[in-house]
Amino acid sequence: MSDYNELVNIDIAGKNILIREDLNVPLENGKIINDARIRAAIPTIKYALSKGAKLAIISHFGRPKEGEFNEKFSLRLVARRLSEILKMEVFFEDKPLDVKSPEYKNNITLYENTRFLNGEKSGDSKLAEKIAKNCDVFVMDAFGSSHRKHSSTFTISKYAPITCGGLLLMNEILNIEKIFKDPKKPVLAIIGGSKISTKLNILKKLITKVDAIIIGGGIANTFLLSSGYSIGKSLVEADMVIDAKKIINIAKEKNVSIPLPKDVVCESSNNSFIKNTNEITDEEMIKDIGPKTSTIYKKFIKEAGTILWNGPVGVFEDALFENGTKDIACSIKDAKALTIAGGGDTISAIEKFINIEDLDYISTGGGAFLEFLEGNELPGIKIIKKL
Repeated sequence: MSDYNELVNIDIAGKNILIREDLNVPLENGKIINDARIRAAIPTIKYALSKGAKLAIISHFGRPKEGEFNEKFSLRLVARRLSEILKMEVFFEDKPLDVKSPEYKNNITLYENTRFLNGEKSGDSKLAEKIAKNCDVFVMDAFGSSHRKHSSTFTISKYAPITCGGLLLMNEILNIEKIFKDPKKPVLAIIGGSKISTKLNILKKLITKVDAIIIGGGIANTFLLSSGYSIGKSLVEADMVIDAKKIINIAKEKNVSIPLPKDVVCESSNNSFIKNTNEITDEEMIKDIGPKTSTIYKKFIKEAGTILWNGPVGVFEDALFENGTKDIACSIKDAKALTIAGGGDTISAIEKFINIEDLDYISTGGGAFLEFLEGNELPGIKIIKKL
């Protein structure tokens, strides 16, 4: 029995359905360069259409100045791409929803960027009421925005007759909860990125739930410094050293492995070279894990039953420092474990070195993914919970 109100359990035949999606896709030179978030929304849209519902879809796009139209952040391109994928016309409404409420004249209409609306980011009630007008059911399907208390993701639930979770949102919840609800052991978390401060809460949460944590990137540098290693000019958060020490101590108490890098790839005077972590000089900068460390990490990945990946272990955008993250990706591809990943840089690394399909689940959320892992109750998920 689900704890949530789900779209699939509601009779929507002939109803007006308002769906909040996250269609915030990357653009380059006026073209969509990755339509993964659009494709992730398709199952919910197709399901609602198959039940004979009329659809109004809303989404944010980029970070325009609130209350001002900016063609650069228009969803018109997304409407075209949606039409291509669905093989049917998606009508595009360019009149802002604070001027005009959804009318549900067509089978499917995409409305202009919610962030063009005054009051969207502050969760304004009058705006939410206007957006909800004429809808019979509000479907929250934008996991990537579920950590925001915006008018179109949270406040709107106060005015919609029925609020429920779409297929994408429910799939996110189901898959992420697999990490914590009776996961296949051993459970391995791979946490990379530049700053430990942005991952501190998730590390504190995971250390009580997993059997091992691989750390990489600038985060690993902070852990190395906290363990007495010299890290030269490497990216580090010196003020987080005490926190890193606390995590290492908790890991020891709970018998959680945190294998620190044994060797690294450094840069100095535009040269790159491999060094043991106990040999870094003051002029050198750590940019990636070394081959000995990769071998150790591969063993953890091979033996894992469940793997969570968030963040690269090096500056993978540069070919000189991509091998560590590439080895992680390729090892996860070959792993027998349940594999779940999330975060923009992680997805970029997966797309660079392997295929999205090589993992069991890729989250569409960035900040929302992290906050949900941390155990926070996200506003956009709270509104679909059964009372």
